[in-house]
Amino acid sequence: MSLTDTGHFQVFSQVNSSLIRDPVLVVSELTKVYPGRPPTTAVDRLSFALGRREILGLLGPNGAGKTTTIQMLLSTLRPTSGEISYFGQSLRAARATILAQVGFASAYSRLPRRLTVIENLDVFARLYGLRAGERASRIRELLERFGVWDLRRRSMESLSAGQATRVMLAKAFLARPRVALLDEPTASLDPDIAVEVRAFVRSQRDEEGVSIVFTSHNMDEVAQLCDRVIFLDRGRIAASGHPEELAASAAMTRVRLRVTHGLDRLLGHVEAAGLASARDDGTVEVEIDESHLADFLASLAQAGVRYREITLRKPTLEDYFLKLAGTAMGARTRQPAREEES
Repeated sequence: MSLTDTGHFQVFSQVNSSLIRDPVLVVSELTKVYPGRPPTTAVDRLSFALGRREILGLLGPNGAGKTTTIQMLLSTLRPTSGEISYFGQSLRAARATILAQVGFASAYSRLPRRLTVIENLDVFARLYGLRAGERASRIRELLERFGVWDLRRRSMESLSAGQATRVMLAKAFLARPRVALLDEPTASLDPDIAVEVRAFVRSQRDEEGVSIVFTSHNMDEVAQLCDRVIFLDRGRIAASGHPEELAASAAMTRVRLRVTHGLDRLLGHVEAAGLASARDDGTVEVEIDESHLADFLASLAQAGVRYREITLRKPTLEDYFLKLAGTAMGARTRQPAREEES
C-alpha cells in the first residue's frame, strides 16, 4: 500500500525488483550527485524494475529526478553509483548491444534541424542496422501512422513542435525496440493526435511486446495507459502501485444527490453513518467508500428517500498526485534538509 494505517504517505527507498515478473530492465541503487557547495542529489538510491509488456509511468513534480533518470537509462549521463541492466546484461558492459534495442522519444529533444524528416530517419535507420528496403518501408509505415508522411521532405527546423514530436516518436520505434523510453511524448500534441499516439503506444505493448517507461504530467493519460506508476520526489520513490489503487487510496468517492423527498431522513442517515457531507439547498454531496455505495443507496431507498439526479465522482490519479505533493511539501517544511551525498 501507499498509505500508512494513520493515513500518511510512506516514502519507499525502492520497489522490490524481485516482485516484477520477467523484467527487461532492472535499476539498482541508482544515484546521481552533481558537484557543488553543497552537492545536489538529483537521484537518490533509486531501485525499480520494468516487466515485459508493461507500461510503467515515471511521475513526479519538476525537479523530482525523472529526466535525470531517463538520461542515465540512455547512458547519456553517467551515474554516480548504482547499476542498470537490460535483458540481464549490464548497461555499462554491453552498451552498444543494449541501446540497439532501446528506443527513445521526448517532446523536448530535437533532431538535426537542417536535415529533412526522411534524411534524419534514414540516418537513424542505418545506425540501427536496417537494410535499404526495410528502411524505406519502415520509415513510411511510421510516418503515415503518425500523420507526417506528407512532411517527409521538409527540414526539421520548419516543423511545428507537435510535428517534430511525431517524427521523434517515429524515430523511437524504427528498429522495433524491446524497450521504449518516452519522455512526455504527448506534451506538444493536439488532443486528437495525442489520442492516436496513446493508441499506438498500447498497440506496441499488446501486439509487439514492447516494454515502456512513460513520463507525463497528464494524470488522466497516465491512468489510461500505465499498468503501474512510480512517483518520484527529490530523486526517491515516494509511492508506487496501480493507478486505480493509488487513486482510491487518496480520496473517497463523492455521491451528489438532488433530493425530491426525504431530505431530513437522508441527512439523519448520513450523520448516523458518520459520513462527511455538504448540503446546497436540495442537493447533498456525500463522501463514501465506493465498496459501500450500493448498500448506502439501498438503505436510502428503504428509508423512503427519493432523488431525481445522482452524480458520482470517483477519485483520480490527479487527486493522489496533489495529495502526495502536499504531503511531501509539508514534510519539507517540518524537517531540516537531508544531508546531500558526495
